[in-house]
Amino acid sequence: MTAIDDRQHRYSAVAILFHWIIAALVIANLAIGLLHESMLDGVKWAMPLHISFGLTVLILSIARLAWRLMNSAPPAPTDIPQWQRVAAHATHWGLYGLILLLPLTGWLMISGGPRSSSYFGLFVVPKLPTGKALSGLSHEGHGVLGWIM
Repeated sequence: MTAIDDRQHRYSAVAILFHWIIAALVIANLAIGLLHESMLDGVKWAMPLHISFGLTVLILSIARLAWRLMNSAPPAPTDIPQWQRVAAHATHWGLYGLILLLPLTGWLMISGGPRSSSYFGLFVVPKLPTGKALSGLSHEGHGVLGWIM
């Protein structure tokens, strides 16, 4: 296989970098999110870091999705059954949905709260327009989506 053929059957370095940075942030954020009320109770940096990581995941995921739409994925192996290719494709896009919806529901949730949040202490995160009902729904959705992830 030539170098050109190999590149056509692999994800680009940019796609791989997006993948691993987002994966590391998601894993860290799931740990913080799941442990913040028990093991991390009273740790002042836990929720600000969770919020900043979540917003970073959102930003990087939008960039990753844009990259993915402009750069085709390598072809699926031809020696696997069609149903497995369809399942892999659906799972891949389902993960895109989760890595976008989790931070969005979190942002909606904090937007409905009385306090402001900052992005790594650099600037105040703007609040999204929300009401009490949407804030409560986003809180529930954020928790459910976190468990699904």
